[in-house]
Amino acid sequence: MTNDTETAAETPSNPPVEGVKPETAETAPILSPEQIQQLRQQAAKADENWQRLLRSTADFDNYKKRMAREKQDSIKYANEGLLMKMIPLLDNFEMAIAATKGNTDDAVQSLQTGVTMIFQQLKTTLVEVGLEEIDATGAAFDPNWHEAVSQTETADAPDGHVLQQLRKGYKLRDRLLRPATVIVAKTPVA
Repeated sequence: MTNDTETAAETPSNPPVEGVKPETAETAPILSPEQIQQLRQQAAKADENWQRLLRSTADFDNYKKRMAREKQDSIKYANEGLLMKMIPLLDNFEMAIAATKGNTDDAVQSLQTGVTMIFQQLKTTLVEVGLEEIDATGAAFDPNWHEAVSQTETADAPDGHVLQQLRKGYKLRDRLLRPATVIVAKTPVA
């Protein structure tokens, strides 16, 4: 005769696990519908908390990566403020050199030589820290690097190309510090 209290754990399809006592009708906990509903709510809350943890972890990883990138950028572009203040000095040196050209007086020539040497030394130092000139003469007009102040009709240059550079532009590595001020060529109206 078989025992009516035989459970699924003892059936041939589910053999008993060693060290674990099989549940019987007398030992199996009986859960009320309210307890089952409460367990479902707790499981849903646990799942929600798990998802929130995963999102927070991903957000924190993204934050760490963004901070590392920003730190690298701040190191890479640390000299930007100083270079912005130095660019007008380069302009003034170029104007001083241009003003003394053509003068044959020995004192003026000596001054020009000294100013040229200082200018070259300053320029070399700034290039070493990442400053680059934007040479726009003859190039196609690019609003990302050039600032057009006017257009001139001419057949000497292709339409949309820089005809004349009025002021040099500068960039620090790949970041624009000052656009080149240019005059753009325009095809003459026939």
